[in-house]
Amino acid sequence: MLPKETPRFITFEGGEGAGKSTQIKRLSTYLNELSVPHLLTREPGGTALAEKIRTLLVTGKADAMDPLTEYLLFSAARRDHLEKIIKPALTQGSWVLCDRFYDSSYVYQGLSPQKDKALDLSFMDSVYKEIAGSDFEPSLTFVFDIDPKIGLTRVQKRCTASTDKKKEQENRFESKGLDFHNRIRQGFLKLQSGNPHRCRLIDGSQPIDQTFQHIRSILEDL
Repeated sequence: MLPKETPRFITFEGGEGAGKSTQIKRLSTYLNELSVPHLLTREPGGTALAEKIRTLLVTGKADAMDPLTEYLLFSAARRDHLEKIIKPALTQGSWVLCDRFYDSSYVYQGLSPQKDKALDLSFMDSVYKEIAGSDFEPSLTFVFDIDPKIGLTRVQKRCTASTDKKKEQENRFESKGLDFHNRIRQGFLKLQSGNPHRCRLIDGSQPIDQTFQHIRSILEDL
């Protein structure tokens, strides 16, 4: 039985095209069926200000900004998101499902860039603690793993089939090249192995229904 009493902050992480956005919607549908109050949100985004920052971050040329600029913009959006959406929802007893959170910053700007561009992890942690609080973290994080070649192919097919011009333009990180995305994959695997109790590894190459059953079983064992 899924535990309902305690509001939970659940994040979905992983490389491009790993299936996290599909599964977060599946979980939202499942929680609706169980009458569990919850909020579905994303990063960067979730508030009017954060959505404006999102446009700066996910559109344009791959080399439009360096990891430090990215991280500071992500952090500004995250602060607004936390203060206006995430923390109030949890206080009111609602679950929060978030498509990406701080772990993505930790991987994309800290663990995975080339060594001369990667940010100092202690600096990243200090900024995060300043904006979120020293002990605030997700209750549970699903880390979706997939071969970047497969993931990027999925993204390309999704963009080709989409009629949403804005979504088609949100391809800045996808355009960074296969080597970058291989480093991202290794970064997420390192993140998960270092936080096995909070971060649960999900095979993003499995069929959608099978993947969701895995997610559901993890939640029911909490």
